[in-house]
Amino acid sequence: MKYPWNDRAGKPSVIKIAALAVAFLPLLWIAASYKTNILGPRPITQAIHETGDWAIRFFLVSLTISPLRAITRWSKLILVRRILGLTALAYALLHFSLYIVDQNFNLSRVATEIWLRIYLLIGFVTLLGLVALGVTSTDATIRRMGKNWNRLHRLAYPLAALGILHFFMQSKADVTEPTLMAGLLLALIAYRVAKVWDFDIAAVPTLIAVAVIAAFGTVLIEYAWFAIATRIPPSRVLLANLSFSHSIRPSWWVLMACLIPAFWAAIKPMIGNDGRKINPLSAK
Repeated sequence: MKYPWNDRAGKPSVIKIAALAVAFLPLLWIAASYKTNILGPRPITQAIHETGDWAIRFFLVSLTISPLRAITRWSKLILVRRILGLTALAYALLHFSLYIVDQNFNLSRVATEIWLRIYLLIGFVTLLGLVALGVTSTDATIRRMGKNWNRLHRLAYPLAALGILHFFMQSKADVTEPTLMAGLLLALIAYRVAKVWDFDIAAVPTLIAVAVIAAFGTVLIEYAWFAIATRIPPSRVLLANLSFSHSIRPSWWVLMACLIPAFWAAIKPMIGNDGRKINPLSAK
């Protein structure tokens, strides 16, 4: 019998077991918080937010696997991509299910709210897209769909953008985390573009360029959000990127996160390389 924690050889995989454990940790925390009244006076509403946040987080992490695998040359990373993607789908479905619970299982009201509220419609479209990616993630479906599978799964990046937009619209004034996520998504898109343009995405100059582009892009996204969607002066937010007196802005976190692979690529020759090559057709 095939278990989700086994590799293709049927043996337990440490990295897959670790990924499955990480997948369940937020759910256990939410359940424990609900039981102990930590979620506040509106626990269902807070649980809706928490599950939605974790859906986006896991989705972004799943998109990180391919470039990270290419940069580190650690081929076994691909084993957890499917697990992380399906985890994102599971949290998104739980997010939507809790919303139905919050609406007292009134499905007509749920449908009306989704149709009338643009941020809910965006979230629902994202959910449908995740379902499409999830149900086509089996080995049999991949073989059956062929090139069409690749075309379908290229929607992952637009879906991530829609999910982050939904997060922005839910967060209102405090958009620190969605801005951070938007910056990281920009970095992932930059990695993909660099690969299409035949840049070596494991090279230090490429990685530094991606980090700088993603950081500046994060600044622009944050500025645009405050200029379009709030009454807070966007210039004040823009200048806050040059000050560290209160908090570190998302653009700096994006820059630091994206420079980690560059640092790894720079020191890797100093610590040795076992010369293993990645098989691009290796199992998920």
